[in-house]
Amino acid sequence: MSGTLNKVMLIGHLGDEVKMHYFDGGNCVGRFPLATNETYTNKQTNERVTNTEWHNIVVRNKAAEICEKYLSKGDKVYIEGRLKTRKWQDDKGMDRYSTEIQCTDFTFLTTKNESQGGNAPTPNPQQAVQKPANNPVTETKTEDADDLPF
Repeated sequence: MSGTLNKVMLIGHLGDEVKMHYFDGGNCVGRFPLATNETYTNKQTNERVTNTEWHNIVVRNKAAEICEKYLSKGDKVYIEGRLKTRKWQDDKGMDRYSTEIQCTDFTFLTTKNESQGGNAPTPNPQQAVQKPANNPVTETKTEDADDLPF
């Protein structure tokens, strides 16, 4: 294979609010931690084990502003991007490295109602399907099948 690929796809929950940093010229960067979970059953103890992995997500400009406006801690989101490792120096002058996900695309998976903690009544799916037995429904069939747009 002659090419290379650097692609990451994650579905997880925000571990904190989106932190914004604005630059001269109007550009901005948003950063937030994303938690993904792996759950399995320990074969020796037969108990469920959950491991959480934390990812540092970086979004830029308009995408960052959208994330800041609509995402909150705990929200579920799909993130697509690429891995990027940054080198920086700590207070003692030691080289440090951070691996981040440079977000190129995202989809919000938490509904607005879930995000606001709303308790709107959800319809019972069985109630929507059930029809009263003593009230028969008659369907009228029309011969307009030739007028279909496809």
